[in-house]
Amino acid sequence: MSHKSNVMLRNLILLSLIIPMIITCSTKSATLSKDKSTTNDLASNDFGKAAENYKKFCAGCHGEKMQAFVDRKWKYGKSTEEIYKSIAVGITDAGMPAYEAAFSKEEITDLVQFIQKGLENQSLFEGAQKLTSSTVKTNDYTIRLDTMVYGLEIPWGMDFDKAGNMYFVEKKGTFSIRKTDGSIVSITGLPNLKSVGQGGLMEVELHPNFEVNKRIYLGFTKPKDINGTENYTTAVVYGTLVGNKLTDLKEIFEAAEYSTSRHHFGHRLEFDKNGLLFISIGDRGKEKENPQDLTKYPGKIHRMNDDGSIPADNPFVNNPTAVKSIYSYGHRNPQGISIHPETGQIWDSEHGPRGGDEVNICLPGKNFGWPLASYGINYNGTTFTDKTEIEGMLNPEKVWIPSIAPSGTAFVRGDKYPKWKNDLMVGSLRFNYLSRCIIKDNKVVDEELLFKGVGRMRDVQIDKQGFLYIAVENPGAIYKLVPVK
Repeated sequence: MSHKSNVMLRNLILLSLIIPMIITCSTKSATLSKDKSTTNDLASNDFGKAAENYKKFCAGCHGEKMQAFVDRKWKYGKSTEEIYKSIAVGITDAGMPAYEAAFSKEEITDLVQFIQKGLENQSLFEGAQKLTSSTVKTNDYTIRLDTMVYGLEIPWGMDFDKAGNMYFVEKKGTFSIRKTDGSIVSITGLPNLKSVGQGGLMEVELHPNFEVNKRIYLGFTKPKDINGTENYTTAVVYGTLVGNKLTDLKEIFEAAEYSTSRHHFGHRLEFDKNGLLFISIGDRGKEKENPQDLTKYPGKIHRMNDDGSIPADNPFVNNPTAVKSIYSYGHRNPQGISIHPETGQIWDSEHGPRGGDEVNICLPGKNFGWPLASYGINYNGTTFTDKTEIEGMLNPEKVWIPSIAPSGTAFVRGDKYPKWKNDLMVGSLRFNYLSRCIIKDNKVVDEELLFKGVGRMRDVQIDKQGFLYIAVENPGAIYKLVPVK
């Protein structure tokens, strides 16, 4: 697609997003009734515009059914005035943008009332699609979802050994193993970590020679007190599994940029065929500072040896000012990375802003453009760039508009799903499905949406036998995808 065509496409997208914001309502929204016996239809005309604005601007982070609000501690207050302020002026460290330029005062007030009523009437949000059967027919297979683990909070990452044992972590900071007999054991000896905002215990990766060395790698949010204020960064450690404990922990990666920001940590780990470790790091919400700066860690894909040393052929090892572990840069918030089974290339899925989520082939030393080029716009509807591509920067292999909030990824390999061989599976947090990105000649040529309504999909993995697994939130569970003959 030419640059001119890209610009025309982007302008059409912007018009479709912005026009609803500048059309004023002809009727004043009704005041909420305090009589709880009254039928409160949140899809009625009373809340039509507020419901529309919530779906377009808020649901991506807070859930179509406001599920992210349910157990919230309301750190910034839950009174009408406090919620109004949070929406109007934003919360920078939490990644909450300001909407006072996008919405009128009346629209913000209506949105506050809509949220408050929604929390009183959670059952009214049941209209969102839910998976109603554990057996689902796809274009190629009938797949049964076998429940492997249930009752979790937010399972974030998982991996498998050759025997079929599942190693999984939860965002809150727990690490467990589901044995092949179905029993679950907790693992101790974890590093100092903090579950905060979008961060926590985010990844587990077994060493390629795990059956011999028992080495396990963890990716996590690391806290640090700086002048009396808690700051955070992303770090990686490995340890040796002895019994049910990680021993001899060694930190091999620490992103030097600590900040109070609680979002855009990334963060995935993946070994390639040569035993090199890839690490994805988000921009930490500082897109103007981090992704394009080679002296900074955030907004990058990093590559290192299994002991934390730097490979001699890393693209920036001879750059005297660059971070030597950087492999590619110009990334926003990559929450999925996987190695293509045949080419050995690393592919990522990353969150764009509003619109513009991406799949990329992360080539060494290449710039992927964020935030100089993007198909997305700001969450509040304003624009930050008029470019979708820039000469010398790589374009995405796939773009999602609207955003699906892509999470973990896995390439299909083995013989369990032969018609899906080498396709990339990407989880969607926003729309609660698994995206099968169909790949031909190293290009994404089509997409099939699988298991719609299964839940906010946090991770996708494939075990050593070739079976796919998905981890979902609300409620937290891990499912095995079993083809039914």
